[in-house]
Amino acid sequence: MEARQLNVGEAIPFEPTRRRTAYWPWLAALAAAAIIPFGIYPSFVMELMCFALFACAFNLLLGFGGLLSFGHACFFGSAAYLSGLALRDWGWTPELGILFGTAGATVLGLLVGMVAIRRQGIYFAMVTLALAQIVYFACLQLPFTGGEDGLQGIPRGHLLGLVDLSATVAFGDRQLPLALYYFVLAVSFGGYWLIWRTVNSPFGTVLKAIRENEARALSLGYRVDRYKLAAFVLSAGLSGLAGATKALVVGLASLSDVSWHMSGEVVLMTLLGGMGTLLGPVVGAVTVGVLHNELASLGSWVTVTIGCVFVVCVMAFRRGMVGELAHWLKRTL
Repeated sequence: MEARQLNVGEAIPFEPTRRRTAYWPWLAALAAAAIIPFGIYPSFVMELMCFALFACAFNLLLGFGGLLSFGHACFFGSAAYLSGLALRDWGWTPELGILFGTAGATVLGLLVGMVAIRRQGIYFAMVTLALAQIVYFACLQLPFTGGEDGLQGIPRGHLLGLVDLSATVAFGDRQLPLALYYFVLAVSFGGYWLIWRTVNSPFGTVLKAIRENEARALSLGYRVDRYKLAAFVLSAGLSGLAGATKALVVGLASLSDVSWHMSGEVVLMTLLGGMGTLLGPVVGAVTVGVLHNELASLGSWVTVTIGCVFVVCVMAFRRGMVGELAHWLKRTL
């Protein structure tokens, strides 16, 4: 392009540059995930995808918003119960059941968030824990939840009334639930994409500014409480999406899904993988899930072993596994 000479006093024209997004990592990850069920047990992989989405939703609040919640399992578990109720007792289709559970978790997140964001730091964490315990005891006492036995026998149903999610396809000597697997894959990737878009949007930029210096963000005119509440509600809704999908996969909603142990586990997944990174919670969820599966024969020693692994990783990788890798490569992961 031929350069144009500027006159005295004429403003320098501004030409915005478009930031190109590389889509090949997304396509490569999607292609790899599509062939995984042919080599690894699909039900286990589907559970890992649900927990990975849960960890990513929690990381949106902690890693990018700087808000530590000790009660996030209440959204994960409550959505599982609501979705299971709609699928088993009301005969809803899978997509409507999952949407119902997600909507319930979102509303619950709004109610909890309106109370919790009035406090900061450890007080915020304690408020979320206390409110989550109320949800736990409600799930224990309400008649439709099944008490300590949980909500069992949740059917998979027909997606859009057409695709049977309980159908399997023969592959060698195995029967693979490919319809359900690819549905869960689509839900997980959709949730992850929404988190990625949120983090890379102007809203995400303001959220990170609040995390770094809330007083300065407030002085610049941003309504900090509204941003934190929006992040809390979005995180709760995505956690509910993960919980509702997990209930569909395993056919069960239990008290373990809504207990404080689950809240602690999602904190472990996020810190282990790398807080404040997009890929870290996925790696952390897969690591914890594989450890639980491989060390199941140890019984109660599983918790001790995972705790030791966590301590070693924290000492060796202060930023988490993916966080340290991103620091070494000098790029965002």
